Amino acid sequence: MPSNKNFRVGLVQMSCGPDPDANLDRAADRVREAAREGANVVCLPELFRAQYFCQREDIALFDLAESIPGPSTDRLTAIAREEKVVVVASLFERRAPGLYHNTAAILERDGSIAGIYRKMHIPDDPLYYEKFYFTPGDLGFRAFDTTAGSIGTLVCWDQWYPEGARITALKGANVLFYPTAIGWHPAEKAEYGEAQYDAWQTIQRAHAIANGVYVAGVNRVGLEHGDIRGNRVEGPGLEFWGGSFLADPFGRIVAKAAHDREEILIGEIDLKLLEDTRRNWPFLRDRRIDAYPPITQRFLDDSTGGAQ
Repeated sequence: MPSNKNFRVGLVQMSCGPDPDANLDRAADRVREAAREGANVVCLPELFRAQYFCQREDIALFDLAESIPGPSTDRLTAIAREEKVVVVASLFERRAPGLYHNTAAILERDGSIAGIYRKMHIPDDPLYYEKFYFTPGDLGFRAFDTTAGSIGTLVCWDQWYPEGARITALKGANVLFYPTAIGWHPAEKAEYGEAQYDAWQTIQRAHAIANGVYVAGVNRVGLEHGDIRGNRVEGPGLEFWGGSFLADPFGRIVAKAAHDREEILIGEIDLKLLEDTRRNWPFLRDRRIDAYPPITQRFLDDSTGGAQ
């Protein structure tokens, strides 16, 4: 049963090197550290076991994928059990031959797997060639009643879509985790970098406000060339901008990490604040659900009143 008490979250902002096993060791150490700093739920960044390999399309990189349960969950569930902490672990899931997902596993503090969420929105942009690797999620948006509290997790590109945040909140999540791998193209940073980060943080703060929940964006940090055991992408790479943060239901930043180094953020999920915010800003009460069927259409042509 989920607790009705306040709980603390730990957000692990980490860099990733070319050795997947070393990355798993680093993540395991960070989970322990966050738990010992008082976190009840710890979230790791997106696809933390490797440098961001989607900078290229390479069939050989499917070998990075693993089953769930599998090696990463085996390692982290043992730590969850030892440290009595819930863990959100973003993994490259091998579901079946030729079928792969970008998946977040929720690991309970007794060492069990509470459930998984498969990334629903899959991007395809320069150096973010995720459609080559990942099948869109088929489990829908989910909330998990963990022993620490009710949480939801979406993944990276999902953070731009208010529908996912809304549905996850409606299912009862009090905090939305977004394990993320997002960064700057180095050539664009001077002109667009500040605005890009601001947009990324603003959209997630808006999810917190619109739904009366806490939102945690958990990013990696550092310059990467998709280096996997010495096989790397030529060119300037991607500079992952860090800047992980926790926002409260009023949209205020409770904790924020730097853009250029590893950090662990600890923040409290105050259920009374959540309740008070929803009472004063009753957005869920005033929703006009009778008027929302058009949201399920791809596009609406106002000139004809029809859907396209």
